[in-house]
Amino acid sequence: MQTAELKEVCRAVRRDIINMTANAGSGHPGGSLSAVELMVSIFANHMRVDPKNPRDPNRDRFVLSKGHAAPCYYGVLAELGFIDKEEFKNFRQLHSILQGHPDAKKVPGVDASTGSLGQGLSIAAGMALGAKAQGKDIKVYAIVGDGESQEGQIWEASMAAAHYKLDNLTVVFDNNGLQIDGSNDQVMSLGDFAGKLRAFGYEVIELPDGHDLDAIEAALSRKVEGKPKAILAHTVKGKGVSFMENQVGWHGKAPNEEQRAQALKELEG
Repeated sequence: MQTAELKEVCRAVRRDIINMTANAGSGHPGGSLSAVELMVSIFANHMRVDPKNPRDPNRDRFVLSKGHAAPCYYGVLAELGFIDKEEFKNFRQLHSILQGHPDAKKVPGVDASTGSLGQGLSIAAGMALGAKAQGKDIKVYAIVGDGESQEGQIWEASMAAAHYKLDNLTVVFDNNGLQIDGSNDQVMSLGDFAGKLRAFGYEVIELPDGHDLDAIEAALSRKVEGKPKAILAHTVKGKGVSFMENQVGWHGKAPNEEQRAQALKELEG
């Protein structure tokens, strides 16, 4: 997709996020909105996947390590034809396929069930290592939250990815600076995040604006050999909805009807 088309898909996904969380009266809009451009770009232009054959063993793989951003994931999958938007009305409802965190057994296009923070990168590294061992040309993408990067398992998985030279693995860090209890710096500072990633063996590409589709496209397209690639994307929590942007309170709170109406009006563009 070209940039103009990607922008329209991003706008649609943001509307989906607002409607899903408002309908359910629960969910995580802030971190879903910050990941939109990243996830749309990965799926639309870089992953070899087919909604008509979502379990193709030779498909590329995607892991949403920050599983609470499931509304973004579901929005992207719906835009690409994996699921019907009619399912959105059942988001976070008992027996729905669209739970608050993605379920690989229920949702076409979901490769890993995630939600326990810190574990998704290990899953992605395992997928990438498995593909290497089988001699398959399979690329693996993971989106990791900055808050969950305070977890030790993220760094153990990073060491393994570097050790096994997983150049078929791209890890995108959604660095919006906020987590459920406050800012990253208040809770546990990540310090020189880019420096740490380099020290752990990544080829690091830092994006000052993690919503710039052209910059994201360039970063995802850059060829790296012999090591995993990390894209450190500086994003805005709640991006696209003025009253949610950079507000930690919108990490896990759904908009009411008045707020839904205001958000959707803003997203009409």
